[in-house]
Amino acid sequence: MKKLLIIASCFYISGVYAQEMSTSEVNTVPEDKMNIIKTNTTGYAFRNINLSYERSINRWFAINVGFGTVAEGKVPFMNAFLSEEDEKDFQNLKIKATNFTIEPRFYIGEGYGKGFYFAPYYRYSKVSTNTFDYTYDYTAFGTTVPIPLKGLGDVNGNSGGLMVGAQFFLNKQHSFVLDFWIAGAHYGSGKGNFSLTSNIILTPEMQNELKKEIENLDIPFVDYTVETNANGANIKLDGPWAGFRSGFSLGYRF
Repeated sequence: MKKLLIIASCFYISGVYAQEMSTSEVNTVPEDKMNIIKTNTTGYAFRNINLSYERSINRWFAINVGFGTVAEGKVPFMNAFLSEEDEKDFQNLKIKATNFTIEPRFYIGEGYGKGFYFAPYYRYSKVSTNTFDYTYDYTAFGTTVPIPLKGLGDVNGNSGGLMVGAQFFLNKQHSFVLDFWIAGAHYGSGKGNFSLTSNIILTPEMQNELKKEIENLDIPFVDYTVETNANGANIKLDGPWAGFRSGFSLGYRF
């Protein structure tokens, strides 16, 4: 009988210990929730509507995929790279943008989506314009005539970068998530095409003057070539593509 009581006690103690260990592990980082849907709330201040999905592969490794779209609006910081006089030539110019990011994450904290991480990533971006008005002044025989044109174009960029961040669980059930993008930067190349179309036939003299005016815009960090014809101009862009990422994302873990 004593042996039976001792054996029963051992099983009881072992069971309690196992239950406590199991509860402790669940309270730390439950492994049954491997998916997170998030949105970067900081991006909405810049018209960026975005959504991302993170999937934990194992304790230390996860894949995060994001998509964002920037609603059509004015070009931010346009006066930083164009003079006030040049800026006036681009009447009612607006842009919209989309981006896609794939981001492997390596967690160095508790894991399973919690703690500090570093993430190399690839990003594809596209920026396009509305149909905007562009005016250049053609001067001949001492007379200046404004020549109106309609512009339209887009630019595509491919870049790679590195993000450093930290992700936290906000409630006891570990369902709500705060993802802090401490700092991220990417660099790559971009290519684009823009067209300017006139309702009048441009003479060779008009074409030459239009080409010189566009080339004299001297947009920094961008190489571009200009070709003109009787209907207007075609502009090809080729240059570096860079960006910076930081902000706060809120999400749901399931």
